[in-house]
Amino acid sequence: MQMRRTLRSRRSGLSAQQRAAAAQRIATHVAHTRWLQGTRPIGLYASQGYEVDMQPLAQLARLRRCPIYLPRITDYRERRMRFVLETSTPLKLNRHGIAEPRGQHSIAAGALSVVFMPLLGFDAHGVRLGSGAGYYDRLFSYRRHRLHWHRPLLVGVAYSCQQLPHIPRRTHDVTLDALVSENGVRYFRD
Repeated sequence: MQMRRTLRSRRSGLSAQQRAAAAQRIATHVAHTRWLQGTRPIGLYASQGYEVDMQPLAQLARLRRCPIYLPRITDYRERRMRFVLETSTPLKLNRHGIAEPRGQHSIAAGALSVVFMPLLGFDAHGVRLGSGAGYYDRLFSYRRHRLHWHRPLLVGVAYSCQQLPHIPRRTHDVTLDALVSENGVRYFRD
């Protein structure tokens, strides 16, 4: 819990101008990857608080004609979510105050090409510290047991100040394949 408070403090120490500039640089770095190509469906998240603003990245995805899917909690007790197609309908707030899509058209997790994930912290091994509820870990748990590559590519989106020396990896954690920050793209290996 103390680690999460420290990381929230680091993010909140960035000015609005620094956060906006970082979000633009992150979108520029993603533009130089092969992640957003040929109408491949992607997963984004609706930013809240001091999370990296997804609008520049969403604009890039729309420009490249990639369908955007956003997470929506489907079961609070079991901590389950699914990705639902973004529409022009305004997002609604769920019981946690997180904006979610209203539509009904969802996609299987494995059918997404790449998923950009929010995080509080990350380490050099691709271990992600989330908000603690485990929704992403549950949705992508099949990836822990893979024998061969399985989609989607999991990319953390962060400010460089969110890097930690080490995050203990728990057995249910699903690690990141890559991370994008204002400093560039970084790939991880198992």
